[in-house]
Amino acid sequence: MNIRTLVVSLAALCISASPVMAADTIKIGAILAVTGPASFLGGPEARTLEMLVAETNAAGGIDSKQVELIIKDSGANPEKAISFAKQLIEEERVVAVIGPSTSGETMKVKKIFEQAGTPLISCAAAEVIVNPVARYVFKTPQNDSFAVRKIYQTMQDMGIAKIAVLAGNTGFGKAGKEQLTAIAPEMGIEIVEAEVYDKDANDLSAVVAKIKANPDVQAVVNWSIVPAQAIVAKNIRQAGWDVPLFQSHGFGNIKYVETAGAAAEGIIFPAGRLLIADQLADDHPQKAVLTSYITEYEKNFDEQASTFGGHAYDAYIVLKAAIEEAGTDRAALRDAIEGISGLAGTGGVFTFSADDHNGLDIDSFEMITVKAGKFVPLAQ
Repeated sequence: MNIRTLVVSLAALCISASPVMAADTIKIGAILAVTGPASFLGGPEARTLEMLVAETNAAGGIDSKQVELIIKDSGANPEKAISFAKQLIEEERVVAVIGPSTSGETMKVKKIFEQAGTPLISCAAAEVIVNPVARYVFKTPQNDSFAVRKIYQTMQDMGIAKIAVLAGNTGFGKAGKEQLTAIAPEMGIEIVEAEVYDKDANDLSAVVAKIKANPDVQAVVNWSIVPAQAIVAKNIRQAGWDVPLFQSHGFGNIKYVETAGAAAEGIIFPAGRLLIADQLADDHPQKAVLTSYITEYEKNFDEQASTFGGHAYDAYIVLKAAIEEAGTDRAALRDAIEGISGLAGTGGVFTFSADDHNGLDIDSFEMITVKAGKFVPLAQ
């Protein structure tokens, strides 16, 4: 029996169970963009959760209770995310929800979870999700301000001071652009060109031509989670512009490299260590977690693991650890998540607190580049 069949069978068992048996299950919800424009995020996230829940149940569950996973496919639509959030909280009465996949969706449902007193562990990256802190809202991707600082530190090392900023018109793009703008002055970086493009754009040559016309531009930063990441790279190289191209941590999927082809060569971006797990020292605190996740995911789904599936992996192990510690009371569960310290995940080593609902620091990022169509540490 494969994992998908096992998960469906377990769900069917939960639905048909007697009230007594139903009390012995733990309902966990997930709102993920399994289909639609952000499926490269939600697809790996959903498959990761299916795999982990199947493994948990096969091992006896959590505290001898089987886990029932209820995934709602939002298609990256904020209105659907709102509807599913209410359904999972009010009708399904889940103990917590993992997701949504995107920052825009998460910001739309954040207040709902706060008011309902139900823990939400988002798989989206924008720092505004957890800053300011909301008691019941957490996230696993690294903060975008850390990504910005890592990019700017690298630029300082390269002698780059004047840049162009491009951003998609998504919640992630907006939040990233704000961080790039706010942090630039303190790090000696001047943004001399800034453009926002439509997330559905399939040709950005006009935008590229506009910023290329400014002779002061020494490098370009593109902040996006959409396929335009590959389009930007292609259009820049097609214009004969040999400018350093930096991407956000949203670039952490080898499919973007494959789509951009030769234009991806030399792209620089910050990311977690999942992309370079095989190049880590054996005693690195994340090595065992990363290699285990990658091996199991690729064995089960016959596709390369990505940082995005890793965000769901981290959300699940955080939630599982909290349930093991505090049970399924939502308030107690929230407190347990906030109290987690030193938990190694794919994105870093998580230590949450009342002031930090992300739990990661700037060292959770590595600067990575594309070399011969593969991800390698920039230092190599």
